[in-house]
Amino acid sequence: MRYVVLGSSAAGINGVRELRKLDKDSEIVLISKDRAIYSRCILHQYLSGQRTLGKLNFAEKDFETLYQVRWMKGRECVGLDRERRLVFLDDGREVSYDKLLIATGSHTFVPPVKNLKEAKNVVGFRNIEDMDVLKEVAKTAKHVIVMGAGLVGIDCTVGFLELGVKVTLVEMAGWLLSKQLDARAAQTYQDAFFREGVAQYYGVGISEVVLDDDGRITEAVLSDGTRLPCDYVVVTAGVRSNVEFLEGTGVATSRFGLLYDETGKTNDANIYGAGDVSGLSPIWPVAVKEGMVAASNMAGVPARMTDFFASKSTMNFLGIPSMSLGDVNCEEEGVVAEMKETKDSYKKILHKNGRIVGAVLQGDLAYSGILQQLIARKIDVSRVKKPLFDIDYSDFFHMKENFEFYYD
Repeated sequence: MRYVVLGSSAAGINGVRELRKLDKDSEIVLISKDRAIYSRCILHQYLSGQRTLGKLNFAEKDFETLYQVRWMKGRECVGLDRERRLVFLDDGREVSYDKLLIATGSHTFVPPVKNLKEAKNVVGFRNIEDMDVLKEVAKTAKHVIVMGAGLVGIDCTVGFLELGVKVTLVEMAGWLLSKQLDARAAQTYQDAFFREGVAQYYGVGISEVVLDDDGRITEAVLSDGTRLPCDYVVVTAGVRSNVEFLEGTGVATSRFGLLYDETGKTNDANIYGAGDVSGLSPIWPVAVKEGMVAASNMAGVPARMTDFFASKSTMNFLGIPSMSLGDVNCEEEGVVAEMKETKDSYKKILHKNGRIVGAVLQGDLAYSGILQQLIARKIDVSRVKKPLFDIDYSDFFHMKENFEFYYD
């Protein structure tokens, strides 16, 4: 048996680990554009100088030897033949497989803003090469615009701040981290970034960039007509799955990315997928688990993704910790929102028909343990007799003989 894994980030590396755990003898081939293993979640710490490339590595130092994997570094898959079970590489080589795991991730998407794609001083925030560019940019740039205020955009902003570079955030949504936070929680961060000198524009986009004779951006024009000086743009607003090599192969994809089920299997029984390549922007822990689940099924050990929430984020920007689960801005009919706020903390839980559909905690995350118990035990929170945020661990010791949970 030969397993081939495409991609060396969270899903791919953990897929390799799981394959070797379950299959001690078969051949494993890892193919990746990257020549090093590194966490994209903390690239901003490489930008700021807090970590070296080696300290971004989340794998064992002897990874290749430990897992008996043949790693083809710096190579890109450009096509495949399903009938012959071959992947084609950018250097002309062909690699055969019995089972294939596609964990090729995603790349920066440059939106259709007038003149942006032609500009010389624009870069993404996805890999080490981007960081090396931005390290140089930070030495001289005076007006850096970060396009997008999602998790990647905020990471980028923090990285620049730690280098002493003030940036401008431009975000189409009404507040930063709009997928993770509600407006109230986002305001705490917005105020903190304002105090750090970060200019912020929400509810607007960049409609055009103005270029000089050398093709470099000198000004950005926002959708409301605001004109901002600019000598560099960092695009963090969107990504596209790395599935171009699948065109014409018959492997099913959507407008987002690779399609696979809860076992990781695609429409081809010998091909599996995991991680960012789905185009659904799974967070790191989800990508890790998807890689492990896919690998388990490739090795013949049944496994499924069973996470209650596909979206879970913990973050700590400017010393303000936050955690979000599910849809924190759910506006469906019948959704009940319960909130508790103090000087230093904010908590909100959204539930419908007794089922928690979203939650956000900020400032004090101590309640996160209780929250996870409520979710794990599938407790109908609409029937809780005491205030939801007054529950403590002692409440979880009350069970009937049939193991039914109750509050008294």
